[in-house]
Amino acid sequence: MTSRSQPSAFLRSVLQNGVGRYICQLKRITFQFCKHSGQSRGVRDYIENDLVDFARKNPGVVVYVQPHQKYAQPTLVAEYLNGNLRKVEALKMSKDEIKTKVELLRAQSGLDVVRMRKPMHTDNPTIQGLWNPFTNKASHLNIETFPTKNPTWKYAERKPTLRLEEPNEDNTSNN
Repeated sequence: MTSRSQPSAFLRSVLQNGVGRYICQLKRITFQFCKHSGQSRGVRDYIENDLVDFARKNPGVVVYVQPHQKYAQPTLVAEYLNGNLRKVEALKMSKDEIKTKVELLRAQSGLDVVRMRKPMHTDNPTIQGLWNPFTNKASHLNIETFPTKNPTWKYAERKPTLRLEEPNEDNTSNN
């Protein structure tokens, strides 16, 4: 698949979620499984052991458990505040894998996964350009040829390469 066939967008968040307080975007999660099938064993084990703890830790998430007829594929269906649905096929997954998938669905925003156009985007672009450490410094600090005799960094007096090049007095006396 080429990168042109994937939709692309700028990186965004859901209404700046987490700036003031965090709102979990997962609204509802449904566990669909078969009571008798071996393919649903991991979902049944998760429901028996870990589902109550998940519901206590996430009181804003509504949890539905739907046992289906024999040999139906186990599925996790997540519904988000923006109306998107995510379905995860839980066929022959272990209890730990189900736990990881449920946590992933809980942490997601519900937005579609897209290719990023640029690593940075702003709604109010500036004509000055990007900020860098030399933006407001004197211009003679920006221009330097290396190696320099007048270093400007903090530990300039330490010169490990010169120590290696100088002969050690102890080694010359032993020879």
